[in-house]
Amino acid sequence: MEKKLALISQRREQLISQAAEQRTALAQEVEPLRSTLSLADRGLSIARYVKQRPSIAIGVAALFGILRPTRVGKWLQRGWGAFLLARNFRKLLIKS
Repeated sequence: MEKKLALISQRREQLISQAAEQRTALAQEVEPLRSTLSLADRGLSIARYVKQRPSIAIGVAALFGILRPTRVGKWLQRGWGAFLLARNFRKLLIKS
């Protein structure tokens, strides 16, 4: 009986170490996806926020309706450029 318990205990230790190795490998594989998933999570948070406050969506739709499409396109380009500039500046500050 004790021999069986010793084998079970040994097998348990092997499984525990194998699980730890697998967790480490999985964490290393998932790390490159972390920033992408974080961005998707932010997008979902914004969508939930707007869903709870429909007046925001109505206001944005009205703004797009009031402005001509050419103006909207210019403002979207400017906003995108400002976003990229801020993102690159933040990366530069983090590296320093």
